[in-house]
Amino acid sequence: MKEWWVQVGLLSVPLLAVYLHIPPPKLSPALLSWRSSGGYFTYKDQNIFYRDSTGAVGSSDVVVLLHGFPTSSYDWCKIWEGLTQRFHRVIALDFVGFGFSDKPRPHRYSIFEQASIVEGLVRHLGLHHQRINLLSHDYGDTVAQELLHRGWEMWSKTPVTSQLCSLTSFQGSSPKRTTPGSSRSTSRHHPLRNNRLLFSILQYINQRKKHRDRWVGALMSTSVPLHLIYGPLDPVNPHPEFLQLYKKVLPMSTVSVLDDHISHYPQLEDPTGFLNAYLNFINSF
Repeated sequence: MKEWWVQVGLLSVPLLAVYLHIPPPKLSPALLSWRSSGGYFTYKDQNIFYRDSTGAVGSSDVVVLLHGFPTSSYDWCKIWEGLTQRFHRVIALDFVGFGFSDKPRPHRYSIFEQASIVEGLVRHLGLHHQRINLLSHDYGDTVAQELLHRGWEMWSKTPVTSQLCSLTSFQGSSPKRTTPGSSRSTSRHHPLRNNRLLFSILQYINQRKKHRDRWVGALMSTSVPLHLIYGPLDPVNPHPEFLQLYKKVLPMSTVSVLDDHISHYPQLEDPTGFLNAYLNFINSF
């Protein structure tokens, strides 16, 4: 009689083959609508999805939204309309490896590349001489920090406003996500096929540790107005330790604390409270 593990292995091969050929689930109507209202630009042979909405008449302000891990630009869907009522242009992209953007494999994913993609999109849209506001979350926070470190030389004569709603890079926290929104990734690849992709992207955790001085230092030295929108129930950035550390390291930043039940995805859990906090900050200048 063959060893039991050999029998299990022989049985698993055809089952795995069937599993890998199961087609991915169909996109919901909401995601189909999100995709159809966007477009693509090319960055080094990679197709990058983005949305660009024209909004408030009489305003010249532009806001660029940087999503977190492991999701996509769809994280901003609940506040999109509200932002268009304040900003002339509302722009969001799916980072390479996320959402509707290309997911090359093998590929060395990095925060540096994602920041360059943001710069590439802004150039593509002809906004490199325009005032830019950054609204970022989670993974996008670190991309925003890299942009601040670069000095945004392409906009050196204009101010940049950066909102950081979850500055996880302070503590090099784990990538666990137990909060609403974590299942909203628009990736169309099969879960098993995504393992290597996921591992490659997760190297940003190590990048945060390696380049901590570079990215936290960018926040400490910038003259750009900073604002934190914080959910006290955030398991990634636990209360009150995270808030105490943030205020100690960045005493010049303003802070909005949402209701006690708000967690790691405030823009999805409390879109009204989040939007009001952000617009109060923007309108204070």
